[in-house]
Amino acid sequence: MAQPHLHLSPEAIYPFDARGVAKRFRHAAIFGALDALRPGETMRFVNDHDPLPLLDQLQARYGNAVDITYRQREPGAIVIDFVVTGQD
Repeated sequence: MAQPHLHLSPEAIYPFDARGVAKRFRHAAIFGALDALRPGETMRFVNDHDPLPLLDQLQARYGNAVDITYRQREPGAIVIDFVVTGQD
């Protein structure tokens, strides 16, 4: 019996809950996750605080190659979509 072929949509959304990652590994884990995404894919980032220093680092590292959109921005509940655009 043939195995079904799984095809991921280019609009795939992958959750990343930073609250479960040790603080000393967080930024490296986030960069690694973003580096693994293809253009059109999204990492939905969840955290308990607004990661402004991280956003500055992402802008410096990826520039226009990653689009940053807040989905929720309340104290204790931050959700951000990082969309890989493939642009330089």
